[in-house]
Amino acid sequence: MKIYNTLSGRKEEFTPLAEGRVNMYACGITVSGDAHIGHAYQALIYDVIRKYLQKRGYAVTYARNYTDVDDKIIARSRETGIPALEYAEAMIERIDALMRRFDVDDPDVWLKASCNIDNIIDFVGKLIESGHAYPTARGDVYFAVESFSDYGKLSGRKLEDAYESVRIENEENKRNPLDFALWKSAKEGEVFWESPWGKGRPGWHIECSAMNRAAFGDQIDIHGGGRDLIFPHHENEIAQSEALTGKQFAKYWIHNGLIKVNGQKMSKSLGNSLLLGDLLDAYSAETIKYALLQTNYRGDINVTDSLFPDADKHLYNFYRTLEEADNSGMTCESGNAEIDAEFNRAMDDDFNTAKALADLFAIFKSIKAKLKEGDATAISDARQVRETYGLLGLFKTEPEAFIYAYENKNKQDVPAEVLELVEKRTLAKQNKDWAQADAIRAEITALGYSVKDTKDGAVIEKL
Repeated sequence: MKIYNTLSGRKEEFTPLAEGRVNMYACGITVSGDAHIGHAYQALIYDVIRKYLQKRGYAVTYARNYTDVDDKIIARSRETGIPALEYAEAMIERIDALMRRFDVDDPDVWLKASCNIDNIIDFVGKLIESGHAYPTARGDVYFAVESFSDYGKLSGRKLEDAYESVRIENEENKRNPLDFALWKSAKEGEVFWESPWGKGRPGWHIECSAMNRAAFGDQIDIHGGGRDLIFPHHENEIAQSEALTGKQFAKYWIHNGLIKVNGQKMSKSLGNSLLLGDLLDAYSAETIKYALLQTNYRGDINVTDSLFPDADKHLYNFYRTLEEADNSGMTCESGNAEIDAEFNRAMDDDFNTAKALADLFAIFKSIKAKLKEGDATAISDARQVRETYGLLGLFKTEPEAFIYAYENKNKQDVPAEVLELVEKRTLAKQNKDWAQADAIRAEITALGYSVKDTKDGAVIEKL
């Protein structure tokens, strides 16, 4: 099995630190607002990676955090009048409920910054003792970037280049503009904890390092997150963790791509965020997963108007074949090991879900051909698809339920004029007036819709 390691910039054979065991950490959500599609995508990716590692026989401990102490959360606290930690806890409950609707499993270990303040203070204190950090008279503590000679090894940035892109804050209290906050002195009305340096709260970067160390010790196998976290967040995690321990912090760094909406980066400022709750109201969790996993996790996903409708249609067609297999009356006890082996080959190549999903078209074409020929191995193929692709969260619904939901949802979206024509065409077919039925089909097509006849009635689809 090969994994693309951001640290080396290439695919590497996966060999964990301890044989048969994998410790994996993924940066989670800052709970300043509702979960959006980017949050869902990242949660899905690391859930899939965890499950595939387990399939390969590894004992996996997967930790994920919620950032519940942050500038954005404090700003929302001021806006709403709700104390920051209460606001964060309420948002965590809302996000957890959405993730369960999305059918993404919880990690093995949940971590929160607010529950690790003692670990964070201890971590910062040790960095000060070793000369890698320094307190200011105002009560802030900064990491001295120039004290860590390997700074920039993850992102490939040299120190002089980093000056151009790093956010400068409280520059008058720093020894170097690149130095970043480990502990922030409390401002009036902000949430705070007592520390050796005065009342304050942790900086963002130190939270993940301290929580990782509390959960796993000095080293972990896999550290994941979005590509936007490579610099400065993950770069700073490496600096502070390795400065403290003198050991390699994470052996493999995995970064998923970003979500774009019609070619633009998704952001609150552009008003193009796609909230997970809204998507789940419009599509099934399986449809959303299928749409997102069509792209290899390292690539960006461009959400166009057709992305989710097309995914919905593909799953509908697959489910119709599964329904046909269920209703065929044939039985077959043997499974199709090659379907599973081909899936494993795709996933062994840096968790290539795009390849695994592309394979489904040939698999289902074969199943349909076998059903037509009365070949009972179609049943074992269908069973194997459900078992194998269940790892991606697919084909977990009863076919009848998915088909019913799809057809009724799409009927609701069809204009009344088209529905009326479909009814007229059905009547013409019942009267065996084939010429009129064909003429009406042409009218439906001219209005931008197609109509297909099934044993359960007419299915209308937008062209």
